[in-house]
Amino acid sequence: MPEEGNFKYLETKGGKHNIVLLHGLLGQLSNFQGILDGFSDRYNVVFPHLPILEMPVKEVGIGALLQYVSSFIKHKDYDKVNLIGNSLGGHLAQLYTLDNPDKVQTLTLTGSSGLFESAMGSTFPKRGNYEYIKEKVQTTFYDPATASEELIDEIFKTVNDRMKAIRIVATAKSAVRHNLGDKLHNIKVPSLLVWGKQDGVTPPFVGEKFNELLVNSELHFIDKCGHAPMMEHPEEFNKILDQFLYKNLVE
Repeated sequence: MPEEGNFKYLETKGGKHNIVLLHGLLGQLSNFQGILDGFSDRYNVVFPHLPILEMPVKEVGIGALLQYVSSFIKHKDYDKVNLIGNSLGGHLAQLYTLDNPDKVQTLTLTGSSGLFESAMGSTFPKRGNYEYIKEKVQTTFYDPATASEELIDEIFKTVNDRMKAIRIVATAKSAVRHNLGDKLHNIKVPSLLVWGKQDGVTPPFVGEKFNELLVNSELHFIDKCGHAPMMEHPEEFNKILDQFLYKNLVE
């Protein structure tokens, strides 16, 4: 992934509209492969790597990550962006939209935090226990097979790094403290909500609550789907997203 100053990111430059993908707490580029495959030729799809595991421990938190996202978009000099956020990335997308309403064309949230989330539990992370981590990763999805061995190995490696584990827990706690329920009515941009019917981290009622609080939103549920619809059902997710973007970005 190319590096430019303090930023590590991928940019496809496939069109004039910018789609910025914001990943979750343990997210990575592969989470959005379906979107990259489906939209890179028509949009400038951008994936900034969020430095959740690299930033100084004393700075860890959702505020520092928001500042990073803001600095990145400013650095790239994007006039307008279309934000797509999964889990913690959705939380950041909401915060950025609240701070920069004139910069955001559309907002897409999928399995997003910001209102409620059932994280990996108070005992997370159990360092050294591969089966525990494997089970936790698999339960993120409706179909456990979606959690590849490579993904499980990468997360296991991450949580067994003591300092990375500290950053993960601190970031998760910071997100819980930043509940946005009383602020979402201020977001006026067209908003798309795509939720898995079997999401156990941010259950369906969370998507319904977002739909209630976001004044210009539409909600779509995907069946047999957990916390990351764009990974489990990329074709169905892309169809919903394509229609939404066409409706709101067509000239």
